[in-house]
Amino acid sequence: MEHKSSHAVMKGMGWAGLASVMWGISGTTLQLISQNLAIPATWMLSTRTLITGFILLVLSFIIYGRKTFNVFKSRDTAISVVTYAIFGLMLNLLTFYFAVQTGNASAATILQYLSPLFIVLGNIFIMRQRPFQSDIIAFVLALIGVVMCITRGNLTSLALPFISVLWGLGSGITAAFYVVLPRRASAKNPPLVVLGWGTMIAGALFNLYRPMWVNPPHISTTLVLSVGTVILFGTILPFGLLLHAINFAPSDVISIMDALQPIVTSVLSVIFFHLHLNWVEITGIVIVLVAIYILQDGRRRKEI
Repeated sequence: MEHKSSHAVMKGMGWAGLASVMWGISGTTLQLISQNLAIPATWMLSTRTLITGFILLVLSFIIYGRKTFNVFKSRDTAISVVTYAIFGLMLNLLTFYFAVQTGNASAATILQYLSPLFIVLGNIFIMRQRPFQSDIIAFVLALIGVVMCITRGNLTSLALPFISVLWGLGSGITAAFYVVLPRRASAKNPPLVVLGWGTMIAGALFNLYRPMWVNPPHISTTLVLSVGTVILFGTILPFGLLLHAINFAPSDVISIMDALQPIVTSVLSVIFFHLHLNWVEITGIVIVLVAIYILQDGRRRKEI
């Protein structure tokens, strides 16, 4: 691993932390769109992905020129991008939207944050890899933390609608697909290009089902600003900040800053949506964050 000065590492952590804060803001804004404005999921997803995909591809073409199209020169990379668009991007955005709409952004973000755990479980049960001790510890802690979050300490009832929990778990699983599926394409192409094509393909498919220009909801200033916030803070700006952060800090250090996203979302939900979190839920959130850290740290140590 390339040695980086402590000052550079701190700068990289700062940029990565800002990216996580933006994702937290985006998740909270999504609750405003899905609940307060009652915007249909299909219209929101069609609009978000098509506009975002277009912007990302324009940026890719400005930076990389015709190399933007290299992703389709190989059958393997083309399949990787298409499966990423459908099973990673589309399904993840859809499940997360419904998790927020039927529950709240804080709980949805915590459940989606379990994605590294689902990746490891896939390796264990599908790839037949032997689990590490840290995997087992992380799984038990994550289970305890999630139960505390969704029950608020009362094991006889759920603090969220059961359907919201299912959508949230689905969001965590599809977030794992979001990480795994584009690896082959990203190995041969810039991440910006892969994300751009994945988002554009997702946008085209969403619009085949629900064109964004057909029977749109009432276009208010609040809706325009909210959708703009989700597009900028949910994809474009944080992705650029992460690419910039990699220039200063190693990826394993940057990944630690992911923990800021559920924290920011929870804080903003308390402030703007008057979400009440008791000490059991707060403890559960902390336990989930610790569990994912143990999981990732254990895997990194085994790779060294």
